[in-house]
Amino acid sequence: MSNRNTGPLREKIHEIIFEADTPWGKAFDVVLLILITASVLVVILESVGTLQAQYSQLFLILEWTFTIIFTIEYLLRLYCVYRPIRYATSFFGTVDLLAILPTYIGLLIQGTHYLLVIRALRLLRVFRIFKMAHFLSAGDTIIKALKASRAKITVFLMTVLLIVIIIGSLMYLIEGGQNESFSNIPRGIYWAIVTLTTVGYGDITPITGAGQFLSAIVMIMGYAIIAVPTGIVSAEFISENQNPTSNRACRYCAGEGHTLDAIYCKYCGEKLEE
Repeated sequence: MSNRNTGPLREKIHEIIFEADTPWGKAFDVVLLILITASVLVVILESVGTLQAQYSQLFLILEWTFTIIFTIEYLLRLYCVYRPIRYATSFFGTVDLLAILPTYIGLLIQGTHYLLVIRALRLLRVFRIFKMAHFLSAGDTIIKALKASRAKITVFLMTVLLIVIIIGSLMYLIEGGQNESFSNIPRGIYWAIVTLTTVGYGDITPITGAGQFLSAIVMIMGYAIIAVPTGIVSAEFISENQNPTSNRACRYCAGEGHTLDAIYCKYCGEKLEE
């Protein structure tokens, strides 16, 4: 068990920042969501040339204001958890860090501040704030299903890759001498990918009868191929046991999404506080 080096102030900060069930905690998170939304909107508006030319100074002031606020918030999050490294390397900890880095990097590399739109990911906390724990449970189920099916999906993608290479090469042999669009095998592979995925840009089209016949076959194959990964992931969804989750945040790593009867944190193994 980790040593607890806490004080009333540190405990109060943790309650406000991480516990959405308390009045102060909910108020803090609602204000935070408003600030996040406003900061993302500022980045979007700044990319509009006419607005940038007219309000560049205002955008700069707002950008640094939001960044300083989020930097202080991030440091407070690290301060009030027992294991700050755990939180810093968690999903939300990483997103919180990425939400402030672009502004500082922008001092060295111009234009990187537009990456601040990653702050939009922080809006995922809305599910916790408004006690929609079943949404968190659904998100956790999606992640587990994708992880469980990654081997099957990898094999599937490798198979598709081989198919498009073969089809692209075959189309090059059929169309290459008569159609400038199929000037090489990579162009044929590009066409095969676009056709097989049913995107159909139409920038490359076969003109021979044999090429058009092959196109029809590839288009029909596309519908079958799209259904395969859907079926794989759906099967994993069915096999996953969906347990209701609570809004409790681990006092050590700030991990969330624990089941209602959980005693220990599923991320760091420490005992959850009541």
